[in-house]
Amino acid sequence: MDPLNLIFMGSPDFSAVALRALLDAGHRVLRVYAQPPRPAGRGQKDRPCPVHVFALEHGLEVQTPKSLSGAAEQQSFIALNADVCVVAAYGLILPEPVLNAPRLGCLNIHA
Repeated sequence: MDPLNLIFMGSPDFSAVALRALLDAGHRVLRVYAQPPRPAGRGQKDRPCPVHVFALEHGLEVQTPKSLSGAAEQQSFIALNADVCVVAAYGLILPEPVLNAPRLGCLNIHA
């Protein structure tokens, strides 16, 4: 099977494992979407989620929108012309234009 051009959406450790598996399988990740950094630890400093950290460590583009309901955010997603979007515990509801954008659709995986 030829590598797919995909978008990955996820946040916790489980999602980072799934992202690693997709990369190891040779798929091209066009962009990663993760939850925005949140305050954590003693100093309550903003800390990125595990998927965000993993993506940066592997040189992947990361977006952390608070919502996907805006036209500009949706157009940016659509413009990627992805084959598929893999969603693993992302944490946001995907609007219809996002769900319909990838050529093969969106796959929601669970632990």
